[in-house]
Amino acid sequence: MSSETLSSVATEHFPWTPSVCGSAQHGYGYEVINEPASTAPPADLPPRAAPLPPPDWHVGDAPVAYADALAVMEARVAAIAAGTAPELVWLLEHPPLYTAGTSARPEDLVDARFPVHQTGRGGQFTYHGPGQRVAYVMLDLRRRRPDVRWFVAALEDWIIGTFARLNVRGERRDGRVGVWVRRPERGDGREDKIAAIGVRLKRWVSLHGISLNVDPELGHFSGIVPCGIADPRYGVTSLWDLGHLVPMPEVDSLLKAEFEAVFGPVRPRSGPPPELGRG
Repeated sequence: MSSETLSSVATEHFPWTPSVCGSAQHGYGYEVINEPASTAPPADLPPRAAPLPPPDWHVGDAPVAYADALAVMEARVAAIAAGTAPELVWLLEHPPLYTAGTSARPEDLVDARFPVHQTGRGGQFTYHGPGQRVAYVMLDLRRRRPDVRWFVAALEDWIIGTFARLNVRGERRDGRVGVWVRRPERGDGREDKIAAIGVRLKRWVSLHGISLNVDPELGHFSGIVPCGIADPRYGVTSLWDLGHLVPMPEVDSLLKAEFEAVFGPVRPRSGPPPELGRG
């Protein structure tokens, strides 16, 4: 895994001093580009002896405002860290918006046609909107495996395995975060991004997660330089753009099956997470 991939991870409460891009601190935490010398959990966060129950698995049926989703993540992550709530994987869609990660550059916001949200996840600018499946992943890494590289690689495996179930070949690329597909019909060296990763770790519990382009309006990505990659050889695509006219419920089913193959079983729940609408 490249250092650019690790730069999509923002962290808090690590037991080591990470190397960073530029200044030592970015917003909520650090922008990690090197693997820690030790992957032992922090001294103030000892592993629990109890077995890890399956994470709750919620699938949203209506767009969720970004601020509401962030509030749910913050509340659940705090409860997971305190040992009072199970882990959570939450699949949803957002209304059209842009988010700026900890290393976002102002010049990469080309046209702020949609609301722009500053966020504590790693990475740069990205777009969320209808037709894109966002999966927010709140896992307790101190109990699973307190290793940043392993976690990001596992998220990549989850995405790539999901696409493989649709006969779509998603690939990693050194120096380019996310999952990519080759587009030889568009010219030599042409590749398009089909999924993004941006996560934050807080007391070794993850938040934020991944996004897969199922059938979003691809023109909406033109308001930003997605993930800071301006090279004209690299664009953005979706399953539908590639000719795979897959409905969202089928994508959700494949995501669940592949998540269980990578991370273990989940516990499906009906409706939104209970934290939604509190406060």
